[in-house]
Amino acid sequence: MAAMTDDVLFAELRKIDTPTITNVVATYPKNPLCLGLYNPWTENWYSDSSIRCIYPEMGPIVGYAVTCVYGLPDPNFSGRLSFMDVIDALDAMKKPTVLVIQQKWPDGLMSRAGLAGEIMVTSMMAVGCVGLVSNGPSRDVDAVRRLKFQMLLGGVTAGHGEQAVQSVNVPVSVGGMDVAPGDLIHMDENGAVKFPRVHGEKVLENARAMLDGEARHLAALRQARTAAEVRAASAGGTYTPKKP
Repeated sequence: MAAMTDDVLFAELRKIDTPTITNVVATYPKNPLCLGLYNPWTENWYSDSSIRCIYPEMGPIVGYAVTCVYGLPDPNFSGRLSFMDVIDALDAMKKPTVLVIQQKWPDGLMSRAGLAGEIMVTSMMAVGCVGLVSNGPSRDVDAVRRLKFQMLLGGVTAGHGEQAVQSVNVPVSVGGMDVAPGDLIHMDENGAVKFPRVHGEKVLENARAMLDGEARHLAALRQARTAAEVRAASAGGTYTPKKP
């Protein structure tokens, strides 16, 4: 497949569900359509059940990862970085972007830190951000829903205390997924997956082929009425009873 512009590629990738993308990226290494970009069990390349999609009705989104770390203010460091440094990083990255925030709080605070609200999200959207992935909670989910901005979070809560940016555009680990700045993030109600942009066209091509194969498989399964017919459909053929 010839190289595509990001606009065209991302528009096509948004037509595909995230589990199909994971199938092509690494899930089935013995399948010829699987690119095998990661060892599926030992590398942290997709999100786990510790984070959930807040707006499943939105469908898939795709963007370049910008990363940051939030935590409590550190008297030896506070003031060196701010949310505007995050905005600058989003502005400098190719568009669209997905902000990946690793929240680091002491025990007892992780479930209470409603980090991103309507003002923070609106600021991010102004510089081309379309989604947020974070291992902790956020808030204002009713207002953000109206903005058509996707969030995969560790939960939802109404408030927070004083907080600070600890680093920007560093490798992070969020919801079981290790993310570096510039990774492509594909996410929907099933979760998120990362892969390098250089593989984008091949991911799309193979995902389309995999969906076509699954459609044929499902059509055969829907006609099956016996175990032998299910077995034949799953083997890629049709079942013909033996003549007596």
